[in-house]
Amino acid sequence: MAGNSDPLSPRAKLAVTAGKAVAAASRAAGRGSGSVIGGRVALKLDPDLLARLAQNLDVILVSATNGKTTTTRLIAEALRAAGPVVSNALGANMPAGITSALAGGSDARYGVIEVDEKYLAGVARDTAPKCIALLNLSRDQLDRAAETRMLAENWREGLAGSKAVVVANCDDPLVVWAASSSPNVIWVAAGQMWKDDAWSCPSCGGVMQRPGDDWFCGECGFRRPTPSWALSGDHVLDPHGSAWPIHLQLPGRANKANAASSAAVAAVFGVPPQVALERMYQVQAVAGRYDVVQFQGRDLRLLLAKNPAGWLETFSLIDQPPAPVILSVNARSADGTDTSWLWDVDYTRLTGHPICVVGDRRLDLAVRLEVADQHFQVYENLDQAVAACPPGRIEVIANYTAFQDLRRRVGN
Repeated sequence: MAGNSDPLSPRAKLAVTAGKAVAAASRAAGRGSGSVIGGRVALKLDPDLLARLAQNLDVILVSATNGKTTTTRLIAEALRAAGPVVSNALGANMPAGITSALAGGSDARYGVIEVDEKYLAGVARDTAPKCIALLNLSRDQLDRAAETRMLAENWREGLAGSKAVVVANCDDPLVVWAASSSPNVIWVAAGQMWKDDAWSCPSCGGVMQRPGDDWFCGECGFRRPTPSWALSGDHVLDPHGSAWPIHLQLPGRANKANAASSAAVAAVFGVPPQVALERMYQVQAVAGRYDVVQFQGRDLRLLLAKNPAGWLETFSLIDQPPAPVILSVNARSADGTDTSWLWDVDYTRLTGHPICVVGDRRLDLAVRLEVADQHFQVYENLDQAVAACPPGRIEVIANYTAFQDLRRRVGN
């Protein structure tokens, strides 16, 4: 039962104290939140600290290529209807950052934790989660992470025999294959806009057939399971067939899908869909994503897109042409140093938008836009790009470190 107060061992207490001190020093030095370095120090002092911190919590893990930070935030808001929540709200989603987050939640009942796809199996082993939400899998940082089929296999092996309730997107064949090793799965029809990583069967390698919203393998019989929950337009359909309206301040179809999965998770812990969805309305922005900021007398909306699937979803929610667009791409270690993914993005969707290009890899992006027959200009920095944009709210789309650079520049 979560909420028990089994005391931490002296070693664990020392590790927590040291981690917090190092994190505070990192913040004072202007080097970010300090959550990662603080967690690393704490785990050095007590390698079992993550498991110790999780033992008194009802832990919910959230993993995906896209949408995990937002979904973690939505689930956390929903579960606050049932008790105190601790969460890695800033998105530090590897073991060190997760350890730091849990160390700050001594009074919490629930731990809602975003987990990097590559670390899901290990974190699940350490935290004994009550629930795991799996949203999607697609290509991302191929120089660091495995191919999607290998990640799905890692999930599948890690979930085999798990006692957790797995809430999984039945529209993503890779997620279905990964989750099917678990004995207790709740399927959610959350949709899948990006399908280019799911044309071959993850079970046998055969060609997937995709009539309408359905999918199946014509060779081995692997097919889409019947969902208990579903996103239907602006509503979530629950297992009883009731339709609950989704009212979000966050834009786009993808966030409605995130809300549907979040409502299914909240229901596992007894929070009714109406209550869960009402609480989700309070979320206005997530770690700067979707924020509208003023800069140089202009309104800028900040949008994060880290990989082809994320860019596709983002293009679907920006203002219509001729709204100006600024694109920024870096290729630092946190982004993945391989920019070949730019060629998987359909930039013809930006036709009619005035485009300004910035970022460390602005020339790579410029070549891609030239091939896509887009009209654009390249600038050295954000200030120049904003000054050159025609009137209207500016949609700023950036990948991970480029997004952080932009936030610092605009004071967000």
